Formats: sequence, structure tokens, C-alpha cells
Amino acid sequence: MSSHNALLKHVSIAAKDSILVATFAIDGNIPGQGAYVVGLVAATPDYSHQRRMGIEFMNGEAVSFYCFSHDGTEENFDLKGVEHSGNTITGNFPLTTVLGLPKGHLMTAFSDCDGREYQANVPVEEAL
Repeated sequence: MSSHNALLKHVSIAAKDSILVATFAIDGNIPGQGAYVVGLVAATPDYSHQRRMGIEFMNGEAVSFYCFSHDGTEENFDLKGVEHSGNTITGNFPLTTVLGLPKGHLMTAFSDCDGREYQANVPVEEAL
């Protein structure tokens, strides 16, 4: 994959009822070949508690929608919570994925391509 394809341009999250709506705007389109993952890393300020929420695509189609906590728990969500069109990916995560994180938590976005970290520590605009 070229380094100019599918770069995260803007990432935002908002709370709507019991849903955490995460919107990922990418430069280009979701790659049509291979694995591509976009997601969020939420952590306490000291990084003692972390959660990694992601949407994985394989050959351009969503195949996995999940939240992994560093305490070892993983939840997989119904792919109906994922929408993608052109250069916008939206994940409708349960709000419980970030409940319990204190004020002042850290939130960044990431992308992976074919198992390699592509982007990390991308700023996230929050409206919680």
C-alpha cells in the first residue's frame, strides 16, 4: 500500500444516547486489497488502563468490529454498527467501551495495514 493512500485526515467521537459514534475521515479510499484497520486507543493519563477499539477491513469489506481491554477482555460487535462510504468510516460502538475512563483520559486514533502499524497517536476531536 502506498504511504499516500488511506491516511487518517480527521477523527472525531461523539456520544449519542448509548452509542459512541467514531468517524474516521481518510485521504483516499479503503484499500481494496489486504487488511486495513482503523481504531481508537483510550487510556487513563498514566496508561494503567487502556482500551483499543477497532474496525478491520479485508479486501475493502468490514470483517471485524471490536473492543479489547488491556485487562484481557475482548468484545466483538455486530458489523451492522459499521458504515463506510468512500473516504469516511463510521463505527457505532457501545458507549460502555469508554465509560469509566476518568476526565482527562487520553484518546488517539490509529491505522494498521497488513499487520503493520501505519499511523499512531492521531488526534481525536471529542464531543462526549
